[in-house]
Amino acid sequence: MNDALERLNSFLSKNGRTADKVQQLTPDASTREYFRVIYSNNSAIACVYPEPFTASEQTYLDVTNVFRRSSIPVAEVFEYDESLGIIILEDFGDTILRDVLAASDPQQFEKLLNSAIDIIAQIQLATKTAFELNSIASQLKFDVEKLSWELEFFKTHYFQSLKKIELDPELSSGLTLEFLELAKVLEDRAKVLCHRDFHAANIMVSGDSLKIIDHQDARIGSAAYDLVSLLLDRVLDVPDRSLLDRQIGYFLDAREKCVLPRFDHQEFMIEFDLVSVQRCLKAIGTFSNQTANCGKTNYVQYIRPMFRIVLDACQRLDRFPALQTAIKGELQIP
Repeated sequence: MNDALERLNSFLSKNGRTADKVQQLTPDASTREYFRVIYSNNSAIACVYPEPFTASEQTYLDVTNVFRRSSIPVAEVFEYDESLGIIILEDFGDTILRDVLAASDPQQFEKLLNSAIDIIAQIQLATKTAFELNSIASQLKFDVEKLSWELEFFKTHYFQSLKKIELDPELSSGLTLEFLELAKVLEDRAKVLCHRDFHAANIMVSGDSLKIIDHQDARIGSAAYDLVSLLLDRVLDVPDRSLLDRQIGYFLDAREKCVLPRFDHQEFMIEFDLVSVQRCLKAIGTFSNQTANCGKTNYVQYIRPMFRIVLDACQRLDRFPALQTAIKGELQIP
């Protein structure tokens, strides 16, 4: 029996709970372990952290409070135990949006995607609430330090961990300078609350509703950040640009319905491309690390299309020549 399961059993015994079954769930790229606790007439999800926590400093509890006060559909927290490092949550089932989208016809696909985009606008509307509550999320930001760290993480784990190659020193220096340039631009645009990992595997379909999970890393960032995550994370093909343009238009309308400031469409397209470069490289770094160091080879399939997305964005922006050179080398483009 692993440590997490032992602690969960201790929690159940301590609180006089008798479960019919405890089912371990497969985590994604998480340090947390998840279990479904099944009782005679209901169930709950147990999130077991690797170590004890202090409730007032616990990011999941903090962000859940902000989101639920803002009517954003996240799981209710039933109870928690600081010393055992356990949070017991509402169970949304096993149906993730990514799987439903893959089996949807075009009309249903667009309807579901639009529903998810509506939630992004709701999260951005909750920015004021996050600051009023002095939420941990309001104190964190996609600043130069954070963005640069993620970009260097990509460079380290893609080229060194996964490919096991040393970059040409001049190219490596060029990438570092361009990463700093990109980070400075995006820090200036970090003004709204972001889920931070708003991809379709972190959105559950429960009945006729969409529910959000894995929101503990929320922070202040670009208005394009969660939209880029939803539309471009873990794709196998580069999305059609006209389709992206329509989805961006829907997002801008959704923001306006939430009485958020309206962006100029073309200006926002530039911001979307800038975020696409950083967010996709960050994802490639994660996929490379998970593949090379954790043996999770299913992530490899996403790397090439996401490189293509980054290259297309750089070319539209007419920026980041060193990055374009590096990606062309990896994609074997003259």
